[in-house]
Amino acid sequence: MAESELLTRAQCREIFERAERAARAGGAEVEILLGVNSFALTRFANNTIHQNVAEERRFASIRTVLGQRTARATTNRFDEASIRATVAQALEITRAQQEDAELLPLAEPAPIDEVDHFCPSTAAATPMERASTVAEAIRIVESASGTAAGIFSTGDSVEAVLNSRGVFGYYFDTGAQFSITAMGADSSGWAKASAPDRGAFDPLALARSAAQKAALGAHPRDLPPGRYTVILEPSAVSDLVGQMCFDFSATAVRDQRSFLTGRLGTKLFGDGINISDDVYHPLQSGAAFDGEGVPRRRLKLVENGVVGQLARGRPAAARDGVAATGHGFPVPNEEGEAPLNIVIEGGSQRLEDIVASTERGILVTRFWYIREVDPYQKIMTGMTRDGTFLVEGGRIVGGVKNFRFNESLIELLNKVDAMSPAERVSGEESFDMVAPAMRVRDFNFTETTGF
Repeated sequence: MAESELLTRAQCREIFERAERAARAGGAEVEILLGVNSFALTRFANNTIHQNVAEERRFASIRTVLGQRTARATTNRFDEASIRATVAQALEITRAQQEDAELLPLAEPAPIDEVDHFCPSTAAATPMERASTVAEAIRIVESASGTAAGIFSTGDSVEAVLNSRGVFGYYFDTGAQFSITAMGADSSGWAKASAPDRGAFDPLALARSAAQKAALGAHPRDLPPGRYTVILEPSAVSDLVGQMCFDFSATAVRDQRSFLTGRLGTKLFGDGINISDDVYHPLQSGAAFDGEGVPRRRLKLVENGVVGQLARGRPAAARDGVAATGHGFPVPNEEGEAPLNIVIEGGSQRLEDIVASTERGILVTRFWYIREVDPYQKIMTGMTRDGTFLVEGGRIVGGVKNFRFNESLIELLNKVDAMSPAERVSGEESFDMVAPAMRVRDFNFTETTGF
């Protein structure tokens, strides 16, 4: 059985046994979350590499349980004295808590499926390899008379959860990310990708895309605000639709802080909208267990426009009399749970074909500064950036100045009339998702931003 050199299964067990001995001496049960992250980043701006950093972070988050009381304390040291001191701190805080009638016993063990998101070449990436790639990317942007900025990061991590009832969840992976912005005199272009395998994307292709967007967007025209057909690239879909995913939480619905309150089982979106949470999807990544070591289940959040399943941690599941879905956050917490491996099912048209079939519209690369205006109608506001273009007669004819928008996500997902195949997307305003490009009718741009 494979494991990470950062923290092996045997080391996890040894650390847990230290915590359990100390907790047992205090009459408590114990749960421990362990993690180690090795991360390296090369940052560049003004066509020059200006930073290379590498760090290793580690933590042991220890929760003790005494009857109906619980609390947590954390350390970044794994030696016996530090673990014993952290358990003592957790016990002290636990004894000071009021009893919680809804507090559940620690989770019982259940089979957890293995997921493999580890790539040796990503873990072994060197500063020189990243620097060489960045230098080539900068040359591509420079040759198009642009200025490049961005990051190239690589790393590996491991996380585990163990408790006194016998739970042992263990997961390790790698991650690579490349992001680049190409800036011209009055325009900019952007591209970004991430994956466990750094060979799954081409940083130089991303650099060429960003440079081409900056060149195409030069001398942007000033269009009036209004309702336009928009073509949202997958990154823009992720930025925007990703804002609603934390609403698919049974706790959020119960607390009436979700726009799905009173709408479960209703047809809220268009026929072609299918959204799932699936850690086992080949383009997704992440642990197959939650903050209490409960195995993650696949969820159909939206099926043909109908609101379907919700994420449920153990407390929410106990309240509702159903099985937990394995999406809970570490206890104690106020948020409950959320789906974190979103997959939006796509269509069959390539992005280029969607553009070619659009008589007039706006192509949006991505959004930023997204904020919520109306929580129940899920009206969001924000701005376009780094590649906003006018489409006429089925082709991109030039850049336009950026817009501010006000748009309901409910209405947006009822106005989709074309989608590309879904792909892994690393946005700026949400976590990594699997999402398609979308063409949306009557998207509401309220004003131009002046640049």
